[in-house]
This record gives sequence, structure tokens and C-alpha cells, in this order.
Amino acid sequence: MSRISYPRVAAALLVGFFLSACKVDLYTNLDERQANEMTSVLMENGISASRAAGQGESITIQVEETQFAQAVEILKQAGLPRQEFASLGTVFQQDGLVASPMQERAQMIYALSQELSQTVSDIDGVVSARVHLVLPENDPLKQNLMPSSASIFIRHHASAPIQDLVPQIKMLVANGVAGLSYDKVSTILVPVTTAYDAPAKGAGLAGSSGSFFGSGLILYITLGVLIVAGALIGLTVWQRRQRVYPLQDAAGAK
Repeated sequence: MSRISYPRVAAALLVGFFLSACKVDLYTNLDERQANEMTSVLMENGISASRAAGQGESITIQVEETQFAQAVEILKQAGLPRQEFASLGTVFQQDGLVASPMQERAQMIYALSQELSQTVSDIDGVVSARVHLVLPENDPLKQNLMPSSASIFIRHHASAPIQDLVPQIKMLVANGVAGLSYDKVSTILVPVTTAYDAPAKGAGLAGSSGSFFGSGLILYITLGVLIVAGALIGLTVWQRRQRVYPLQDAAGAK
């Protein structure tokens, strides 16, 4: 019967503790600004997040496997990663084909919508924003002309004073589109309660739970290492005593 190697068993347990704390990729192909913003939000909410180099100049955010679902929910509440908007240069890239006037007009409306949506999204407190433009192609010879209009949809943090900025936002959009008047711009504000807006005792997702999975996980690993180290020391002492006492008994028998 083979004798059990207790040090090897203890070493295997120690490896298991470290593997339980392995990190997984949360988001990849991020630029430096996105990675910094997302990492900051996660760390503020008790998530142990780190950055790793990806392909080329991209950055990957990694979190503990046990915190993956919580990290996704926190970033979702914060509106991260932010939506990528197409720029005028991207929309009007030359593809070697001759665009029709209708296609060029559709591209122009889409590009303006994307540019304005990007600008509104950059306002502090805005989680996401979309600007929809209606620019009818009116015939100058007609008497009844349809005016241009726009609608702005904004999701924002409940604690952010976005309501006070509505006149400035409407003016921004109206001045950004030729032929669009201020009174033809409508806004829809949707406040959302995120980890930033929750009270301290009610921030279960970002507060108590986050601290448990953050610092609590580190404490758990540390205790595991100490237990395994103590077991190794105890097994070593026990093996030495097993080797010494039989020799003393044999000497006494003589």
C-alpha cells in the first residue's frame, strides 16, 4: 500500500486556492480612455479590475471570475462601454462608387444625427443619448413646406440636473442643423438609478456585495494560504516524530 504524500496534497490544495482567484477577460479591444474610465468605475464599486495589453494598441479589462456578472451589471448601469458613433469622415468614405443624390442626403442626415448624439452623450451625467432628425426634401415651388424637426432621447443619472440643461441642449441641436428651429426640437428624459445614485445603506450591489467580493475575496485567499501553510508545518512535525520515536523504542528494548 503506497503511503500518501501529504506535502503534495497540501501543495495541490494551495494551487486550488490560487486558481479560484483567476481572472477572466471582461471587455477587449478598448482604447486607453475607455479602459481607464471603466476600470475606475469598477474599482470605485469594489471590483478588483486590472488592465492587460491586447492586440495592437488595444487594452483588455480583466476581473475575478466570481465578480464577472457583478462587473457587467455595474458597467451597464453606468452606460459603459459608451456607444461608438460614426463620424462624418466615416460615413462619407469613398468606396469607388458614384452615390445618388438620395443616398448622399441619407448619409448626410445619418452623419449629422451621429455627430449630435456623440456631443449630447459627452455631457456629464448622461448615460446614453440619441438624436433623431427629420429633414424633409421640400420643393421650393410648393406653398406648403414641411418644417424640419428633431427629437432627443436621453438616459441620465437620476442625480444629474439634466432637466436644467434642456434649453441648452435644444439650442445646440437646433443650431447644428440648417433650417431647424428651436421650437421644433423635442426632448425625452429618462432618469435611471445607478450605483452612483443609490443611498449608502441601499447600495447592496456596489457597496456591501462589492466589498465582500473585493476585499473579502483577498481575505479568503489569505486565510486559505495560512491554513495550508499551517497544515504543511504540522505534517512535517508529525512525520519527523514518526521517524524518531520508533528508534527510541528500539533502543529501550535493547
